[in-house]
Amino acid sequence: MSYCRWSTDDFSCDLYCYEDVNGGWTTHVAGMRYPDGAPKTDHLIRNGMFAEWVAARKEQSKWLKSVRPTPIGLPFDGQTFNDPTLETFRERLILLRSVGYRFPDEVIEAVDEEIAEAAAHDQG
Repeated sequence: MSYCRWSTDDFSCDLYCYEDVNGGWTTHVAGMRYPDGAPKTDHLIRNGMFAEWVAARKEQSKWLKSVRPTPIGLPFDGQTFNDPTLETFRERLILLRSVGYRFPDEVIEAVDEEIAEAAAHDQG
């Protein structure tokens, strides 16, 4: 399962994050990003609007062919990290956000939930 991918939030996410089968949590930081303005589709599929989503995805596909990604220009562009714990993964996310990388708030919320679940499991 990934927490987010570069295509998340209609191509406005700079990270690809997942729990790694080899251990830890891996974060790939994009070196380039698409300009703002991608046709919005994510909300449609979340709301079960499949026909509208298909039409919007076609528009998004056309848009993607018409634009070029540009360098992000931040300190961790193109780097990959593997954090051994959820807590250090969360710290990494906070650091990346603090220097300007974009990703959905839901990523940190999901990590917080997993940390809380692990703590509850350890206590009970």
